[in-house]
Amino acid sequence: MADQYEAYCVKCKAKRVMKDAQIVTNAKGRKMAKGTCPTCGTKMNLFLKG
Repeated sequence: MADQYEAYCVKCKAKRVMKDAQIVTNAKGRKMAKGTCPTCGTKMNLFLKG
């Protein structure tokens, strides 16, 4: 279901492709991709269009 999403890692200070990305809907109804950084393991979030 989830494709590869590139998001900014705050800890590494670089854009990386998320590992184990899942598409979820937040409390306000916006879709977002949640995953982890493949380098350091920090949680990553990315709001999706549409």
